[in-house]
Amino acid sequence: MIGYLNLILRLVIWFLLTANFTWPNIIIGVVIALLLPHSHKVRGSLQDWLRALWETLVAIPQAYMEAVEIIFRPHNFEEVTMEHVPENRPPALVFLDIFIITFTPKSIVLKYHEEDGGYEVHWVRRRKKV
Repeated sequence: MIGYLNLILRLVIWFLLTANFTWPNIIIGVVIALLLPHSHKVRGSLQDWLRALWETLVAIPQAYMEAVEIIFRPHNFEEVTMEHVPENRPPALVFLDIFIITFTPKSIVLKYHEEDGGYEVHWVRRRKKV
């Protein structure tokens, strides 16, 4: 089951990159998704995948709200924090986590610290935290 989710993720990324839904492009995308190396050592649970899917769906309206907020109420303060990553996270879910954080206009992942198990995230804030 998880292998199918990984394949679907690769196809979605392919379609986002190409923006082409013709039959030859779909076939090329499937072939590339199947030929890319797979990591069979660490697999995420279905619950982790469903949580990541939910966070992705929530990030879309959140990104629009943050963009409008930045337009009308400028954010002048910046902050860099370390966000924790669950242990034994599969690479596909790490990618989704980084995508979700970077998708929103107020935050971007600067670096993924594999040995420390965290993301270095740059935030744009309206005011400093007290």
